[in-house]
Amino acid sequence: MFEAIGFTLLGLLFLALGGDSLVKGAAGLGNHLRIPRFALGLGLVAVATSLPELAVNARAVAAGDRALALGNAVGSNIANIGLTLGVAALAAPLVLGWRVLKPLLAVLLLATVGVVVLSLDGGLSRIEGVALLLVFVAVVAFTALRASDESPQVREEIDAFTATRGGLAQNLVRVALAVVLLWFGAGWVVAHIPAIGHALGMDSLVAGLVLVAIGTALPEAAAAIAAARRGQGDIVAGHVVGSSLFNLLVVLGGMAAIGGHVPVPASFVRLELPVAFLFALLLVPVLRGNTTVSRGEGGLLLVAFAAWVVLEFALLG
Repeated sequence: MFEAIGFTLLGLLFLALGGDSLVKGAAGLGNHLRIPRFALGLGLVAVATSLPELAVNARAVAAGDRALALGNAVGSNIANIGLTLGVAALAAPLVLGWRVLKPLLAVLLLATVGVVVLSLDGGLSRIEGVALLLVFVAVVAFTALRASDESPQVREEIDAFTATRGGLAQNLVRVALAVVLLWFGAGWVVAHIPAIGHALGMDSLVAGLVLVAIGTALPEAAAAIAAARRGQGDIVAGHVVGSSLFNLLVVLGGMAAIGGHVPVPASFVRLELPVAFLFALLLVPVLRGNTTVSRGEGGLLLVAFAAWVVLEFALLG
């Protein structure tokens, strides 16, 4: 048990370091290839915080543990909103000026409902997975087309996210190091988290939903706090909404499209997916109002997240 905890913690550390190294390396390579900084920033904001989850899910699917991958993908969405956004807003109120966040939130709500509906027959088929991937492609295209509508302040904030030092060789090393860290980190988490979950009375689905999701969210929460204190509210909110869309449309969609049928238990459709929808719904009043996530709203998100974790552990009995 102690060995499993040790390897899991080491795996989570490797995932955090690997994700950070990959973002910096990708940003440096993108600048070297003269990719427009705003376009590069949009992609990194949306995908950066999903890299540890993506690595874990890829290793879990490769190991035949699709339940762990499914739980992690949905649990990460709940942790994104309840934990990451909650602690960031508590650290400093988040002022949001990114206009595309509102339509993206609407897509996130519709995508969550869509996954629920598609899963009513017991899982996601290959065709349904392809459909989810196509939706993500459409979302990326829509976001890129709306780029010219953003204010100069938002564009500067997103551009700054891609700022990194180092030449071509250093950034190639960063990417290579990131691949190694993510590979080993994800492998250790996938190999040892089920043992910890079993000791707590969890199956792979719930272990991914709670343990892996919270573990991979903690470094993201720390980065979100730092961004909030720098006044980068759009970066924090963009990470949360973009990462949640990536988890639903690319991670789940990719699992189904590449691996075929992904079983989704009826209990998961009745509880965890609706909970993910409710957490996304909590953001609607925030984005419809003065586009500021206050400390009080951050506290509410954290309380809701804690209540969900307590509920999941209570259901184990």
